Amino acid sequence: MNILVPILFFKGRYVMYFVSLFILVFISLATISNVMQVYFPHKDFINKGIDPDPERGFYEGMVILIPIILVTTMIKLFQRWMRDNERIRELNNVTFKMELNELRNQINPHFLFNMLNGIKSLVRVDPEKATTVIMKLSEFLRYQLYENNEERTLLKSEINFLSNFLDLEKLRRDNLSVKITSKTEAKIINSVFLPPNLFTTFVENAVKHSVDINGSESFIHIDIEVVGNQLFFDCVNSKDPIYKPSSNIKSGGLGLGNIKRRLELLYGDNHILDFKSTQTKYEIKLTIPL
Repeated sequence: MNILVPILFFKGRYVMYFVSLFILVFISLATISNVMQVYFPHKDFINKGIDPDPERGFYEGMVILIPIILVTTMIKLFQRWMRDNERIRELNNVTFKMELNELRNQINPHFLFNMLNGIKSLVRVDPEKATTVIMKLSEFLRYQLYENNEERTLLKSEINFLSNFLDLEKLRRDNLSVKITSKTEAKIINSVFLPPNLFTTFVENAVKHSVDINGSESFIHIDIEVVGNQLFFDCVNSKDPIYKPSSNIKSGGLGLGNIKRRLELLYGDNHILDFKSTQTKYEIKLTIPL
């Protein structure tokens, strides 16, 4: 258990292991047989009417030892399997956290990049409004610094974040209608925790694709409900009928791809993400466990 199995069997030297095991068993039985001959000579058995057969005793010893050796080897294998499983679990956990942090670190600059681009264009048109937008942006940075780095955040904080984001967008676009609704009780919204920034990318895309190139009225409607141990997120935005998304991957698919991967890491097959597109409307439905 302590020499042959770790040194030979675990290192894949199976032939050497079985040869060494046979030699060890043979020597051990021979030694025991000699010891028995010294302390319990044949005449003691003959006096009791027992006819000792050394060869038969040797084979019986082999038969007895084989199950013992198998059991002890299985014990070592089981211990090794438990240790290996624990190491694999630790490695998977470390890899999981590293990939999640990498995805989160990509999503945050992606969001800020879009915001700064919007402010840059607004400075040229309306400097006073741009100042208001910058003040609003400071609230986003505060959220990013103090709440977004936590493992989980309140649903109420996420809703406030989305609300501020859309209010900020309304300052930039006069023809945008925004609505965030929820029939869930306030005490539930204030007690539910979830990973931060799960909905930001979806709302960003809604803002981006709700723009009507003709300047017509556009809208973004968000509904968030908690039913039992599940959360339902629904985001609907208007879409320009003649708008065609760019086929260039570099044109903004980073955030959506990252959030899909992040959902897979967090929930596996326990989440549902659906996209529905018509000529004038685009909708995202997300269901996650709590």
